[in-house]
Amino acid sequence: MGCKVAKFGGSSLACAERFARVREIISEDPERVYVVPSAPGKHGDDVEKITDMLYSAQENAGSEKFDEIFGRIDKRFTDIVAQLGLGLDIRPHLDTVRENILGGLGPDYAASRGEYLCGIILAEYLGYAFVDAAEVVCFDQKGRFDADRTQRVMAARLKKDRPAVIPGFYGAMPDGGIRTFSRGGSDITGALVSRAVQASVYENWTDVPGFMVADPRIVPESKVIEYVTYKELRELSYMGASVLHEDAIFPVRVEGIPIHVRNTNTPAKRGTMIVKDLPEGYDSGTVTGIAGRKGFTVIAIEKALMNAEVGFGRRVLWVLERHGVSFEHMPTGIDTLSLVISDTELDGKLDTILEDLWAQCNPDSIEAFTNMGVIATVGQGMIRRVGIAARLFTALANESVNVRMIDQGSSELNIIVGVENEDFEKAVRAIYRAFVE
Repeated sequence: MGCKVAKFGGSSLACAERFARVREIISEDPERVYVVPSAPGKHGDDVEKITDMLYSAQENAGSEKFDEIFGRIDKRFTDIVAQLGLGLDIRPHLDTVRENILGGLGPDYAASRGEYLCGIILAEYLGYAFVDAAEVVCFDQKGRFDADRTQRVMAARLKKDRPAVIPGFYGAMPDGGIRTFSRGGSDITGALVSRAVQASVYENWTDVPGFMVADPRIVPESKVIEYVTYKELRELSYMGASVLHEDAIFPVRVEGIPIHVRNTNTPAKRGTMIVKDLPEGYDSGTVTGIAGRKGFTVIAIEKALMNAEVGFGRRVLWVLERHGVSFEHMPTGIDTLSLVISDTELDGKLDTILEDLWAQCNPDSIEAFTNMGVIATVGQGMIRRVGIAARLFTALANESVNVRMIDQGSSELNIIVGVENEDFEKAVRAIYRAFVE
């Protein structure tokens, strides 16, 4: 019999009632033998997620606020255990967490305890083994994730412990110190477990029906994507489609393991399948998804005969490197080069970067366009169809959207446009109507 890995997000485990729903989902398929939980999300009067409360507790360790904050954390977990009717004594675990936070263990330790405690409870509730992620997810001495060691250690351990619950989001360094992934990192843990056990499917259960063609906050009628390839998903995640942590793609992509994004609240619905190749005969349409982000600056550099000046591009990028700034896109023309940079990267450095570009590159002109949004229209079907760009730009023109930047990836998988922030939502809706409705 094959096996599936089921990762459940914080909204799926926010209270005892949702724990019961998770157990029902797991019991419906005997192949769901590995479960990866996140920390409980928002619930009832608690408008904060457990992870946020743990961060806050660590920041306020030793202050008058600590007891109030940790008291709410304590109550959430003890209520879940009591309401599930478990014989588990969660008190020693909570006391240890409390003592360690007060004893000075850092934010990574504190934040990881939401998943740790949730995993202990869920394992007891399901009757599964509990495997502490600190024992199977490995970071090196510098805090960098060690993929090879993790694969070896995790594969060996999970071969013995089956079925099992493995908490998401964290691992450990060689000295035992806890290290976390970035927020949303439980998705990564689920992918690592899937690779280690050679799962047939990695199920990612959340509170949305799957990946949407466009952000439903902008396009309320947006459809669910039935199938999306790893490559398309990488582009969409990078541009802001945030259902799944973008780094969760790589471990399963290596092994060709599909990811199935599903809704805990409506488990009968199909959701979205993320695959290496689309099923034979499946028509994905022209566009798979539309995603984007606001908050960019475009630095447009112009110089006659730029193409003939050896080292021009290197000097431009050297200026960014000197200031510790990375760029998102770099569309070019025969005499022009544009740098698309997130405002969070610039952080007050724009004026000095422009001065350095003048000094190092001696351009004819440099212009900075701020308050920009970047939108990616993504789809494998775009490669095979004529007139895609014309259709896209006609749709934007009909809505009086001024396109300030255009870039198309060499794979022809996407077309990226830069628009002013105030036109961002209007542009997304126009593209959706042009290709989906």
